Amino acid sequence: MSTPLWAQSATTLAKMIRSKEVSSREVVSAHLDRIEAINGRVRALTAVLADSALAAADAADRTEPQGPFHGVPFSIKENIDCRGSATTQGLPALKDAIPTVDGPTVERMKAAGAIPLARTNLPEMGLRIDTENPLHGRTFNPWNPAVAVGGSSGGEGAALATGMSPLGLGNDIGGSLRNPAFCCGITSIKATPGRIPWALSLVPAEQTVAYGLMISEGPMARTVADVKAAYDVLVGWHPRDPFSVDAGRGAFPPVPKRAALVTEIPGVTLPEAFVEAIQRAGAILAEAGWEVVPAVPPELPRVHEVWAQLLLGDVLPNGPMLEAVMSPPAVAMLGKLAERFPAEAMGPDVVHRERYRLMQAWSAFFQETPLVIGPGWTDFPFPIGADLDPEHGIDTTLDRLRFVTPGNLLGLPAMPVPLGIADGLPVAVQIYADRWREDLCFEAAALLEAAVGTLTPIDPRA
Repeated sequence: MSTPLWAQSATTLAKMIRSKEVSSREVVSAHLDRIEAINGRVRALTAVLADSALAAADAADRTEPQGPFHGVPFSIKENIDCRGSATTQGLPALKDAIPTVDGPTVERMKAAGAIPLARTNLPEMGLRIDTENPLHGRTFNPWNPAVAVGGSSGGEGAALATGMSPLGLGNDIGGSLRNPAFCCGITSIKATPGRIPWALSLVPAEQTVAYGLMISEGPMARTVADVKAAYDVLVGWHPRDPFSVDAGRGAFPPVPKRAALVTEIPGVTLPEAFVEAIQRAGAILAEAGWEVVPAVPPELPRVHEVWAQLLLGDVLPNGPMLEAVMSPPAVAMLGKLAERFPAEAMGPDVVHRERYRLMQAWSAFFQETPLVIGPGWTDFPFPIGADLDPEHGIDTTLDRLRFVTPGNLLGLPAMPVPLGIADGLPVAVQIYADRWREDLCFEAAALLEAAVGTLTPIDPRA
């Protein structure tokens, strides 16, 4: 076999298992061997579920395939419940927090025949855009260990990029599905909130206002086809998530084949390689029949500000609890955010009125240009630890997220697609569409990937 099993896509592995070309045990064993060889260098996986994964693989090999991922392993971020392993949130205080039930996404992946293989690392409480915590340490970027791997689903990003897992689960309230994809050269989708259900069985299990409005669970993988196949498994109403819906899964009215290219972001200057990638994406879409126009979506700085006020309005009142369980540098970072976005600067009534107004403005923009192609981060991954720098760390984070946070505040589907390599690091574009129009994101992403190919898996680089 020219391509090892650990380097195959999840959908390819599912076809191979279904046709009995390979067994599920062979697939799981190949990934366990890859983990043994690689994880010590990137520290992406925090717990390897070898015994249960092999037992599940043997059971899969004894039965006829029932679901689209029958016998295929997958990995799970450590803030998503998976029975038999801890939902640590990256905190020493939760190292033994074993959930009583699977999270909805894990439940649905298992029902589709997939096999939990490993848990993956994240920053404390998922509150950084790099991945490091006092429980499991740092996850390293496989392209360059001196720069950030992204967060908060950074363990997933590194695991997928190095072939230790073919498919992963993460979540996103400030780019956490997309940030690691930008940094690691993979893809993912942040769906419209409510499209994919979210629920925890451990305290704090309830959804706060910001989480209810902005969080999205979702799949991560190396190929668009894998993300789409997992998305199809995960979507839909679930009784444990009162915000989840079945809306918008049918046919949509036709829209103009017009895409906006965003090469200028107020407050920052994009690297030349990023602008070239966006323009290349535009050329690919134009070749496929799309009209491509330069544009800037409405009020990007205001969107960024309101996102921060909404999220911090939930996070900062929990300061005493966070101080008790988080490391001093992470707590200090939250203090800096509180100084930058004090609660008295924008009351909850203003936050929600502004959010509604901005959602309307962007929806009107999408009527003219149903697809938007722009940067992911607005700069390359920063040196590890730079986001915690007492003087410049907040700007290091906030400036990179200037085109990420619209997806969360406005509830938009968003999809990162790697387009090449510059200075030894992946360069990606980000696709936006209006709420519920994930189909447009997938359509465009498939066109870009077909033209450019994929960048991973890779061996970790020094």
